[in-house]
Amino acid sequence: MSDRILIVDDEVEIADLIETYLQSENYSVSKFYSAKEALDCIQTTEFDLAVLDIMMPEIDGLTLCRKIRERYTYPVIMLTARDGETDKITGLMLGADDYVTKPFLPLELVARIKSQLRRYKKYNPSHTGEGEQELLSHLGLVLNGKTHEGTLNGKALVLTPTEFAILRILLENRGRVIGAEELFHAVWQDEYYSKSNNTIPVHIRHLREKLNDTLNKPKYIKTIWGVGYKIEES
Repeated sequence: MSDRILIVDDEVEIADLIETYLQSENYSVSKFYSAKEALDCIQTTEFDLAVLDIMMPEIDGLTLCRKIRERYTYPVIMLTARDGETDKITGLMLGADDYVTKPFLPLELVARIKSQLRRYKKYNPSHTGEGEQELLSHLGLVLNGKTHEGTLNGKALVLTPTEFAILRILLENRGRVIGAEELFHAVWQDEYYSKSNNTIPVHIRHLREKLNDTLNKPKYIKTIWGVGYKIEES
């Protein structure tokens, strides 16, 4: 069964172009030209990934992303035409996994979609019937690689596939500093990284909020300025 992808973009040409490229890769595509039209669909249909334009009339992509995160953890990629960082950061804080700035190369978007789907399947056994067996734990934080579930002091953590992957990598490498670029490549497994890319710092910030962690006195994720991030060994 092919992966099912949601596309929502009010620019008809772009939405149609993305659909054409994805269908050529044998993905099943549900396409909408407005978030309002897509709302009913996301409430009743579970997708494997969503591609959402940020700038849309009536209901924007950020609102749609928030609605998706109320029910689902599948990957969300935001499309933005703005050069500023505000929309990108807001989207990531609302639970988006990645963003692509317009204009973009269709093959780059397809590569990012494939990367997100690989990780989603790896950490979501309901899709593959498989999963990692081991438990990772640190100071009350527990990640279950088999069920893709996390708990903090016995309480459930709601983690997106990207957040789970970042936290897993840091836990697997406790005591070692991992640079933002290394972490980016480990998570996304593609070459589209630049030093101005703030994706990792925003996800780290979001993880800290969920872990009730602080930047100044972190219990879990420690920032080594100018180098990267690490979780101390117990």
